Order: sequence, then C-alpha cells, then structure tokens
Amino acid sequence: MVEDEPDVLEMAVQIFESLGYDVLSASNARAALDVLKQEEQIDVLFSDVVMPGGMNGVELAQEARRMRPAMKLLLASGYPMSALDHPELKEISFISKPYRWTELDERLRALRTGSH
Repeated sequence: MVEDEPDVLEMAVQIFESLGYDVLSASNARAALDVLKQEEQIDVLFSDVVMPGGMNGVELAQEARRMRPAMKLLLASGYPMSALDHPELKEISFISKPYRWTELDERLRALRTGSH
C-alpha cells in the first residue's frame, strides 16, 4: 500500500488488515519500489494516484507492472478518473476516494479472481 498522507495510510492499513490481508506500506513511490525489489510475494499494489516526490501512482503502477507482470494493480484518487487523463489507466483498476470498506473489499476480491 502506497499513500503519502500518514493518517490515510494508517486507516487504509487497518482496513486491509481487517479484511484479512497482510500489508506492506510505503509513503511514496520510491519506497514502494524498494519494497517490490525486496519482497518475494506481493499480490496487489494499492496506491494513491497523486503523490509528491517525482513519481505518481500511475508511473509507479507502470514500473511495478514491468517488475512484476502478474501483480494486480489498484489505484485510488480523490480526483475523478476523467480529470487524471492518463491513457495508461485503462489497464489499471481504479477506486475513487473516499471509498467504503465494502467497496474496497469487492474490488480486491474482483482483482484476485480476475473479474475486474
């Protein structure tokens, strides 16, 4: 999970853990890439789209896909999908902030079963 706002990150980690997921977290894209290089098994990358530090969530997702082609990707943003204007997003699952636990659970289950 990648989120630059500490409070949002903490809340999202708690949500994921309550849904039964083991969670690794990073506060920016570069830190997330470091985790991807070190950890053997990561099933889903969940990242905010808009982040400081020179690499946004879309760019992170593209690099993560290059590193781990089978990994599922889910991006979140408070901006409408149309405002992001990234053609690459067509290949990546997206959830709008604020998201409900039930909605997040449904999206994660869909990713795991390949029905996104």
